[in-house]
Amino acid sequence: MVFCSFVSKRALLAVCSLGLLASCMHKKYETPITKNTQQPDKILFDQAMHDIEHGRYEVARISLNTLMNTYESSEYLAKAKLAIADSWYREGGPSGMAQAEAEYKDFILFYPNMEEAAEAQNRVCQIHYRQMEKSDRDWTQTLRAEDECRQLLVQFPNSKFAPQATQRLRNIQESLAEHEFVVGDFYFQRGANPAAANRLNALVDQYPLYSKADEALFEAGESYSRMGPRFRQKAADMYDRIVSEYPLSVRVPDAKRDLADMEMPIPKVDEAALRRAKFEEENYHKPGTLFRYTEWMRGSPDVSHAAREGSPTMTDPKRTLPASIPVVNNNSETEVAGNGTGTGTTDVTASQVGSGGALDANADARTSKPSTEPQASPSTQTAQQQPLPTNRDEELKKMRAKQAKKQAQLAKKKNKKKHGAAPSEPASTATQAPAGAAASTPDTTASSPAPTNPAHTAPQS
Repeated sequence: MVFCSFVSKRALLAVCSLGLLASCMHKKYETPITKNTQQPDKILFDQAMHDIEHGRYEVARISLNTLMNTYESSEYLAKAKLAIADSWYREGGPSGMAQAEAEYKDFILFYPNMEEAAEAQNRVCQIHYRQMEKSDRDWTQTLRAEDECRQLLVQFPNSKFAPQATQRLRNIQESLAEHEFVVGDFYFQRGANPAAANRLNALVDQYPLYSKADEALFEAGESYSRMGPRFRQKAADMYDRIVSEYPLSVRVPDAKRDLADMEMPIPKVDEAALRRAKFEEENYHKPGTLFRYTEWMRGSPDVSHAAREGSPTMTDPKRTLPASIPVVNNNSETEVAGNGTGTGTTDVTASQVGSGGALDANADARTSKPSTEPQASPSTQTAQQQPLPTNRDEELKKMRAKQAKKQAQLAKKKNKKKHGAAPSEPASTATQAPAGAAASTPDTTASSPAPTNPAHTAPQS
C-alpha cells in the first residue's frame, strides 16, 4: 500500500512538471476570424430567425437592430434589414403591413442591385393585393396594387417573380374593369346613351383582356345606334371588334346581324385572338359550389374569370369625352397631328381706319338719321317675332296660362272693389255764381295741389 501511494505521488508530480514546462513554451496565436467558429453577428442573426419562426417578432427585431447598429460591416447587414421587413409582414394587421411596406421600400432604395430587391418589391405588391376589396367598393388598394405590380415588371423584368406579378396584374385589372362595366351598364339600362357608349368604349380600349369585353362592345354599339345616323360608323366599329377580336363570344351572331342590317362588311377573324380565346376556354376553371355560396362572406373580388394569357395594360387610363359633345372647329393650320385637335387662332391684329368715311364728310353723321331705312323682309320679321326654340314649350305654356288667369282674377277683384267702394253722388252745396263774379274772383285753386283721395273730390259735371 505504501509503495502504491508513493508511485502515484511520483506520477502526479511528473504530470504537474510537464504541465508547467508546456505552459512556459511559446504557443501560436489563432485569430477568431480565420478559425472555424461562430461569430457574434451570426449568433444574433440565427437567434432572430429562430424568434421569427416562433412568432416572437418584437424580440427578433431587437436582435436584428442590435446586429445592424453594432456590426456595420457585417455580411448579414442586408439580410437583417430584409428580415425586419419580413417580421412586420408576418405580424400582419394594418399597422404591420404599413411598416412592412416602408421597410421593403428602404431595402430597395439601399440595395437595388441585390436579388432580394425583386422579392421585396413582390412583397409590396402582395401587401396591397391582399387588401383589395370588391369592385363595387373602395378601390384605393386595387389601384395601389396595380401600380406596385407594374413597378415590379418595369424594374425587375427578368426576376423569377415576374410571371406571378403578371398574373396578379391581370386579376387586378379584371376587378378594375368590372367596376367600369357596372357603371357603363347602369347608364345603358337607363337610356343615357352618350355616357354609356363613352364609358364602355374606353373600358375595352384600356382593358382588352376583360372577360366581359364583348358584352361591353355590344352595349356600346347599341348606344351609338340609338344616338342617330351620325354615329352609325362608330356603332359599326364596335360590332367589327366583336367579330374580329372576340370570335368565340356569344355576341358574334348578334354583331354580324347588326352589321348586315347596316349594310356593312363583316370583318375577318384575327388568328391571334382566336388562339387566345381557345386557350382561355380550355384553361378556365369554374368555381365550386361552396365558393359561389360563400362569395358574399368574402371581401376580396372574384377574379376566377380573369385572363390567363396576354400582356396586361401598362399605362394609366386616358380621360375621354362622350361622342355627342361637339368638336371645337379649330384652324387647320393649328391642328395637332394625330388627334385632330388644336388651340385655335389666338393672334390679335390692329389696323388704322382709312379716311374718307361718313364722319369725315359730315360732322353730324352721328345725329342725322338716314332718309331711307331698309325694310326687313316678311320672313325676317316673322323670324324675329317668333320665340327662340326651347325644350320646355309645354311648361312655358302652362306657366303663361296660369299667370294670365291670376292676372284676370286680380283685375276682377280690383274692379269689384272699385265699384263697391265708390260713394253715391253727394249733393252740391256750392251755389252757382254768375259769370262776372266768377271772373272777378281770384283763382286760388290753381296753385293748390290736387287732392289725392278720390273720395273727397267733387264730381265733375
